[in-house]
Amino acid sequence: MSRNAAKPLAALCVLALPLTACGGNSAASDENVVTVYSADGLKGENGDGWYDRIFKDFEDKTGIKVEYVEGGSGEMVQRAVREKRNPQADVLVTLPPFIQQADTKGLLQKYAPDGVDHVNGADKAAGGTWTAVVNNYFGFVHNTKELKQAPTTWEDLLDDTYENKLQYSTPGVAGDGTAVLIKAMHDFGGQKQAMEYLKKLQANNVGPSASTGKLAPKVDKGELLVANGDVQMNYAQSKTMPNLGIWFPAREGGSPTTFALPYAAGLVTGAPHTGNGQKLLDFMLGQEAQRQVSEVGGGFAARQDVKATDADAIALTRLMDGVEVFEPDWDDIEENLTSYVDAWKEATGS
Repeated sequence: MSRNAAKPLAALCVLALPLTACGGNSAASDENVVTVYSADGLKGENGDGWYDRIFKDFEDKTGIKVEYVEGGSGEMVQRAVREKRNPQADVLVTLPPFIQQADTKGLLQKYAPDGVDHVNGADKAAGGTWTAVVNNYFGFVHNTKELKQAPTTWEDLLDDTYENKLQYSTPGVAGDGTAVLIKAMHDFGGQKQAMEYLKKLQANNVGPSASTGKLAPKVDKGELLVANGDVQMNYAQSKTMPNLGIWFPAREGGSPTTFALPYAAGLVTGAPHTGNGQKLLDFMLGQEAQRQVSEVGGGFAARQDVKATDADAIALTRLMDGVEVFEPDWDDIEENLTSYVDAWKEATGS
């Protein structure tokens, strides 16, 4: 589920891991390194994200350098699958249902990071292979400057106002794009009804996008009026994008809904630096890093014993007021994801 562009692998190597993971051997030969494959959203465009802060703090504390590769959740899992015989990543961070997919494919080994006992049971694997490190919720953004009336329902988005001004990231490739399917199937009461709606919505849709993270800047500039996203990423972006408004579509006459879409992390099976990966997972779930989730990252702490009281935490809590939070059947979604995506492709002609 890519939220960042599913960049060609060569480009990812050049931009993110020169001479390390893509080279094959030099990362493995360096004992003071840990390699992270992650969905986008936690690293700031200006070096001001949660990853930027905690990776620097981790490096300062341990002397272990963090090598970082960013892509879509689906792309990161696919890459780890291709490297399964010669793993290059130590830690994998994705959104559901791709963390479950990674687990099913045997990409994750059991490890209980310090503090995992304080993570809600629904936000970690029963088998101990992954845990949420940042909690998050699915949502949409709209342009607050160009729209005279903000949308509130799915039905609003069928209006001519949004023709070629609406875009959502690609299901099956982008994490938040797959979340569009999950929420639509919930809100419309099933796969058939959701696909009928998304077929109608396609008349206004600009087209596929491998990156959710790149949609918000377009909304802020007015190139788009509406796009999908998630609370953590969009709230962090809104600090430098003043025209972003976060909202949660409802069915006409109903209440707005959302569901938890946490960043979940696991230790890669056969990781070249297992010990360093364990240390980084411990650090991510440490109280200090968790207290910074809202203020620095714009998200929600994964640990239940960390109660943030900063202004951002208060604003995030208010944002969720009146929004119904449902819990998807992740086992069903992981098992049937391919058929759901195929149904979406057929309905939309994508």
